[in-house]
Amino acid sequence: MSSTDPHSAPTDFDFIIGDWTVQHERLDGIFAGANTWTAFDGLSSTRTILGGYGNLEDNLLQHPSGDFHAAALRSYSAADDVWSIWWLDGRNPTQLDTPVRGSFRAGIGTFVASDVLDGVPIRVRFIWDATGAHPTWQQAFSNDDGSTWETNWRMTFTRA
Repeated sequence: MSSTDPHSAPTDFDFIIGDWTVQHERLDGIFAGANTWTAFDGLSSTRTILGGYGNLEDNLLQHPSGDFHAAALRSYSAADDVWSIWWLDGRNPTQLDTPVRGSFRAGIGTFVASDVLDGVPIRVRFIWDATGAHPTWQQAFSNDDGSTWETNWRMTFTRA
């Protein structure tokens, strides 16, 4: 951003800046009628970038099948008043996921995108809840263009 930019840096993601322990829960099957979850721990560290118009989240996920790293890159467009979020899984380090885009209202951030899962068009939704002492994030997929959603990943953050 230029130093003459009339907009001040957004504060929407200030709640997640710093170091965290994370409790993950992943659904044991997507679009399979699953109702059981795998729980595992993780670590997360987020820093601002782009003069406050973005942030980078570095993650260690301690999954029962083996530890892996991942990163979230978030950037804010002042022109659109919209955040974009990309996910990079360290097990596939050459492929950024399709970005979800959205914004916060009253401490709740909703971000959506169209994507493809196993050859099937889906909608992806992230919801950030920054209203409590322990921020939460959840991911849901829809295979009916958003009429119904299946939450398949939940995270609860505790400041380290």
